[in-house]
Amino acid sequence: MEEIVAKAIGKIKELEKSTPCNKHIATGDVRKLSSQLFRQIEDKSTENVFALCEELLSEHAWALGVIAFDFAYRMKNLYNESTYGIFYHWLKDYVRGWGDCDDFCTHAFGELLRQKKSLFVNIITWTDDNDFWIRRASAVILIPAILKNDYEGIHPFAISDRLMSDGHDLVLKGYGWMLKALSQVNPGCVEEYLIKNCRKMPRTAYRYALEKFDKETRNRLMRM
Repeated sequence: MEEIVAKAIGKIKELEKSTPCNKHIATGDVRKLSSQLFRQIEDKSTENVFALCEELLSEHAWALGVIAFDFAYRMKNLYNESTYGIFYHWLKDYVRGWGDCDDFCTHAFGELLRQKKSLFVNIITWTDDNDFWIRRASAVILIPAILKNDYEGIHPFAISDRLMSDGHDLVLKGYGWMLKALSQVNPGCVEEYLIKNCRKMPRTAYRYALEKFDKETRNRLMRM
């Protein structure tokens, strides 16, 4: 076991012992620990750091996953064409719920897509995946590029169209969140989309999508 991974496991155990009974370790504390540990990594090549991430993820522990995804995001200036395969493997093999999905996709994986928008053709195929968190990821991964208004070549409505009537509540909430983010940079386009689809879009997704509109617009859309 690599020294940094062993340190991470030990420090997490210390945090668990100091956390009151029936309470969860604070995510902020895990991120602070991650920052400290990252500074201690001597070899910060992508090969070494991603190998550390893999080892952390293979422990299948929530807090260690937070550290792994944080390490991966800190490498964002060194992403290349091979990074997609590594990240997709992590998403498919180690993520098992919406929390890990959102952390990974709104940071490291979302940043990769923002940098390399040609990957969008891969993302579209996720909407047909059997795993709900992959389908949710197909929408959530767009959020970083959208919020930075840097999504030319990425087509959010192509994703929401394909997820429109998905059978999983967390997928509906995921693409609703993505549309909500889009409404912050292109409200007119999202309003038009919601009006067009108000009768077939499940209310779970619909309500999420209109949360950032002004009160008057939100109330008008809710009456549809």
